[in-house]
Amino acid sequence: MNNPSPTIKLSVVIPIFNEEPGLPQLFERLYASLDALHLPYEIIFVDDGSTDHSVSALRDQFEKRPEVTRVIILARNAGQHMAIMAGFARARGTYVVTLDADLQNPPEEIGRIVAAMDAGADYVGTVRKMRQDAWWRKSASGLINRVRERTTQIRITDQGCMLRGYHRNVVDAINRCNEVSTFVPALGYAFARHPVEIEVGHAERVAGESKYSFYRLIRLNFDLMTGFSVAPLQFFSMIGLLTAVASLCFVLILAVRRLIVGPEVEGLFTLFGIAFFLIGMLLLGLGVVGEYIGRIYEQVRQRPRYTIAAVMEDGIETQTVPVFKIERRRETVE
Repeated sequence: MNNPSPTIKLSVVIPIFNEEPGLPQLFERLYASLDALHLPYEIIFVDDGSTDHSVSALRDQFEKRPEVTRVIILARNAGQHMAIMAGFARARGTYVVTLDADLQNPPEEIGRIVAAMDAGADYVGTVRKMRQDAWWRKSASGLINRVRERTTQIRITDQGCMLRGYHRNVVDAINRCNEVSTFVPALGYAFARHPVEIEVGHAERVAGESKYSFYRLIRLNFDLMTGFSVAPLQFFSMIGLLTAVASLCFVLILAVRRLIVGPEVEGLFTLFGIAFFLIGMLLLGLGVVGEYIGRIYEQVRQRPRYTIAAVMEDGIETQTVPVFKIERRRETVE
């Protein structure tokens, strides 16, 4: 982990995964936008196990602007948020801004985030105006936001927008976390004392396709809910209690009816419907419990969250840099 540098004001962390077609335009707009700010900056590109020629493009750009460019190459795909964590671990700026490589969020908006942090914010969230996404992605994001707001204390209007700013104090707190799977914007919000949100522009993807399918969006929301709240467990506990009380009342009603009316079979299919509903609720509850158990299982294995294959910085490329050294207790057999 690198120590912060008082000479660097801004670090921009950009995860890269198979973004080769759009990288030339990203480089052109990004460096021009940051040069126009007239402040010391660095750009940290984190290649998240790309299988195209993204690494070659990053290496070429590093050779063109080695004084402000740093490249981290992960050995295999670890996911967007782990790639950002790898960038945070080496960021040296007072302000750290995250940005996607697809140019859906214009790099020209970075100046507004810096201005908000100069005004006193230690976390700057963003909300995409005139969002240029398919209707199903907008609907899914809206549903996920509502579920997250009701299950956690995290208040993020647009959790899918990765153009965000973090003060050094917030980044240091994030770097001290050792969670195997997490959601970086939520961590930043949780550690911030003065969070703010601003509106930013949004455009269609320049090239390639989104890496987030509907399934991955659902998985991400499960990580967010189970990583920052136990509300799902409490919800199913309350559902279980209410169901038990309702079932007891129903059984008492059936017993009284049997004594008065006698045995009957007309309500058999109703009982089947109730049984199937309860079984479905039970399986859903077990799935939520399984999410928490799975997180515990991943955490106790103490495997590195990501592995760095190479780092390009200060004009030098270093191969095979270890990420974390896991200290295991030595047990003495008597």
